[in-house]
Amino acid sequence: MAIAVRSSRGGGSGGVGAGFRSLFSYRIFISALFSLLFIVTVSVLLTSRPPPTHHHSSLPSGANAYMHRTFLALNSDPLKTRLDLIYKQANDHITLVKTYAAYARKLKLENSKQLKMFDDLAKNFSDLTSKPSLFETDGNLDEDVLRQFEKEVKDRVKFARLMVAESKENYDNQLKIQKLKDTIFSVSESLGKAKKNGALASSIAAKSIPKSLHCLAMRLVEERISHPEKYKEESPTAEFEDPSLYHYAVFSDNVIAVSVVVRSVVKNAEEPWKHVFHVVTDRMNVAAMKVWFRMRPVEGGAHLEVKAVEDYSFLNSSYAPVLRQIESAKKQRFNFEKTTENVMEDGSNMKLKNPESMSMLNHLRFYLPEMYPKLHKILLLDDDVVVQKDLTGLWKIDLAGKVNGAVETCFGSFHRFSQYLNFTHPLIKERFNPKACAWAYGMNIFDLDAWRREKCTETYEEWQNLNEDRTLWKLDALPPGLITFYSLTKSLDKSWHVLGLGYNPSISMDEINNAAVIHYNGNMKPWLDIAMNQYKNLWTKYVDNDMEFVQMCNFGV
Repeated sequence: MAIAVRSSRGGGSGGVGAGFRSLFSYRIFISALFSLLFIVTVSVLLTSRPPPTHHHSSLPSGANAYMHRTFLALNSDPLKTRLDLIYKQANDHITLVKTYAAYARKLKLENSKQLKMFDDLAKNFSDLTSKPSLFETDGNLDEDVLRQFEKEVKDRVKFARLMVAESKENYDNQLKIQKLKDTIFSVSESLGKAKKNGALASSIAAKSIPKSLHCLAMRLVEERISHPEKYKEESPTAEFEDPSLYHYAVFSDNVIAVSVVVRSVVKNAEEPWKHVFHVVTDRMNVAAMKVWFRMRPVEGGAHLEVKAVEDYSFLNSSYAPVLRQIESAKKQRFNFEKTTENVMEDGSNMKLKNPESMSMLNHLRFYLPEMYPKLHKILLLDDDVVVQKDLTGLWKIDLAGKVNGAVETCFGSFHRFSQYLNFTHPLIKERFNPKACAWAYGMNIFDLDAWRREKCTETYEEWQNLNEDRTLWKLDALPPGLITFYSLTKSLDKSWHVLGLGYNPSISMDEINNAAVIHYNGNMKPWLDIAMNQYKNLWTKYVDNDMEFVQMCNFGV
């Protein structure tokens, strides 16, 4: 029994040892197997490594690509990967800079500072990327050198981005087009406002009475009141009705302007004693005008009379339709007080609000035969003209039965009848040619006998009655003149009358010096501060500066 028991214990102990050895051998086997699999896998991956990143043309996609890049990163030099990224960034910006430079050339900006900067920047990038190798002799990268290289590239990239940001607006076509449209619209609006404001300011400056002129008129009236015995009315002399003399008509309320016209005529006349001046002004200025010419008599023995509109009793609203229209226009407030409001709406309406166009002085010219019944010819001069030559030759011109001798002003499509008359109205459209050439007031020789024969005053009044509602033309003197003397005007040589010195700075001085009469038509009258300096001295040399009141009023001449 004892033997059997020992045998049993010994057998149990041997079974346990065998089991332990068996488990240990299994573990060794599993470990060896996994190690072998790992080595094989790594070997396969390493032997199938793709080319460097900056040369690859096709990469795996999806999970394979991710695994590929992961093992590639584990096997590559991190400094070399960083260098590749820097090169890629530099090359991208070289392409961008060259693109903007090429576009600048396309826009013909070869000489611009911007194009030069783009070209220089592209060259700097190219020089930077073509530097000698950053590798050391053993093939490894120097991190300090790489860091410096990276800093240089980043600085250039930053500068390139700033330049592109500044230039993008210039090269964006849609943005440029929109910006240009906005600019054009803004400039157009500003120009329109400036024109209207300019027309208003110019009109105010031209039609307002300067302080010096007001002072002169007041001084002259004061002189009349202070010394009435010196300025008693004189009986008219026979010369004022003598048709053999040279007669002039000047209608104005401007004392200094009339004195310049008369003085310039007399100083250039070969026989001044044969010249007779008929000055007509309004009731307010008649005293001042008479005192001036009593204190400063006309030189050379010429003759001069001063009258007021009211002295011609036949000129009343029942006889002269224009007087009725002027009164009606004033009642309807078509006067200068409304200029500001209306000019801002329509700058073309200036004539309608111009007080001069609503003055009877501006329409007396249509009643010359009635005012001077014994005369055969008369020369009408505006108060803004200067005479530079003897004018007696005008009386010798054969008008060939015409009534009015005047200088024509048309050229091309400008200054035609269509610009002065309303050709949408059937009365105008039926009777007149819209392309007919207009002529100028300012210096006109009138054959009063032909005027009476053609009944021009009746024609004028007939058309004035038809224009009661101002639908044929605006309230002004030239349009009815064009109608009244239609086909009755003789064209004179342009050297007799040169116009535009009140608005045109480009008139040739040769043309001016050759002219018999120069005309400051326009807003820049020579007695105003806004007069053009290049023409002003042609007027001021005839101002009587020795007259004491001219000096006292500090007349700006």
